[in-house]
Order: sequence, then structure tokens, then C-alpha cells
Amino acid sequence: MATAIIYTRVSTDDQAEKGFSLRDQKDKLEKYCSSKGLEVIKHFEDDGYSAKTFNRPQFNSLLDYIKKNKGLVKKLLVVKWDRFSRNTEASFSMIKQLVKLGVEVEAIEQKLDNTVPENLIMKALYLAIPEVENLRRSLNTTTGMRRARREGRYVSTAPYGFKNVRDSQNRPIIAHSPMAPAIKKAFEMLASGTWQIELLRKKLYGEGLKISKSNFYTLLRNPIYCGKIRLKAFQDEVEEVVQGNHEPII
Repeated sequence: MATAIIYTRVSTDDQAEKGFSLRDQKDKLEKYCSSKGLEVIKHFEDDGYSAKTFNRPQFNSLLDYIKKNKGLVKKLLVVKWDRFSRNTEASFSMIKQLVKLGVEVEAIEQKLDNTVPENLIMKALYLAIPEVENLRRSLNTTTGMRRARREGRYVSTAPYGFKNVRDSQNRPIIAHSPMAPAIKKAFEMLASGTWQIELLRKKLYGEGLKISKSNFYTLLRNPIYCGKIRLKAFQDEVEEVVQGNHEPII
């Protein structure tokens, strides 16, 4: 009887957006193996890990198992190719590595006959589509965040002196945190002209403003504290500073 390892995976995005079920994947793979007369000798499962790289705990264990038991495993089965990887270049590299170890990778719901050369095109398509989806999602996120910033809403992790909250319409906004008075004091003391930046940081550090040298320098140059938001250059758009809708600290 031919032998197989089954591999299941979901990422945080999968669970939130698509509802992929690890149990459902495992059930499908086991039924497939039963119908094809394949002996499942191992099951590896990554829960909450992205497939942008193969640096996943259980996939690494899977690879170690195959290497330590060379010749024992004949197939590595996944439900779909995006469970294997969402990186086309890394996928082909890993497939070659597994083939050298005597293991054929197969997606049971996107089956391909590897003896037909033209099917390499379909495999490339199956592997490329998830990567394109990732790139599109990332671009949409970037575009959405830039739109929010241009409208004056700071939607990233709040900088020192602020905290992330929601406004009356449940939209993300930043508000003063308990650290805000210390930040205001830092600007006021620096503006007096009697303090060197590093000496000032050390004094405030001793008073509870726990911030590194590099972060303190970045803080002092951030327009967020006077009520403005820096919009970095992106593609053909130049960098600009826009008015924020948050309450300034200084």
C-alpha cells in the first residue's frame, strides 16, 4: 500500500474571512486516502500560520520527518494548493526539494497529472492565484489606510502619548493616553532651549517616560503631536502632511 502524509493549515485570515475548518480538511484528506488505497502514516497541522513562507512549525516537522524516513513517504497531500503555499517561487522550490526526497505533492481538489508537461502551467496558475490574492489584499489595506489618513484619521498603532479608540460612529481614532502629559512636558522643556535632547530623555526616563533614544528622536519629529498626520510617499504620490481630526498634545 502506498503511503502518504496529510497536511492541513489555516491562517488567522482564513479563519476570520473564509471559515476554513481544519477538521474538514483532515476529513476530506482521510476519505480521499481511503478511497485511493493510501495509508496515512502522519498528519501535520499548522493552526494560525500564514503560507507566505514555509517557516511554519508543523511544516518544518513534516520536512524533518520525511528526511529522517527517506523512502517511507510517497505522497504529501493537501486539500488545495493554497493550503500548501501562497508563494509561487517558494512553492516550486519546495516541490523540487520534496521530489528529490521521493515525495509527490498533490492537492486532492485541484488534481493534476504530473506526467503531462502542459499541466505545469495549471500548477503555476493554482499556486499564483493565492499569491495574487495576498498582494491584492495587502494593496487594498494600504490604500484604505492611506485614505483614512488623508481624511485625518490615524488608523495604525497609536504612537507614544496616544491610545487607539473608536469615535461615535465606531471609526478608529486616537485619543490622549495617560502618557500625554509627559510627552507635552518633553516638548515644552526642549522648546526652552536649555536642554540637550539626550539629557532630556534620560531625565524623563527617570520620571517614567520609558522610551529609547531612537524612539525619542522619532517622537520629537512626528507632526502627530501638533495635530497633523504625515502621509508617506507612495507610488506616484509625494509625501504630504495633512490635518488630523485628533486632539493635539502640543
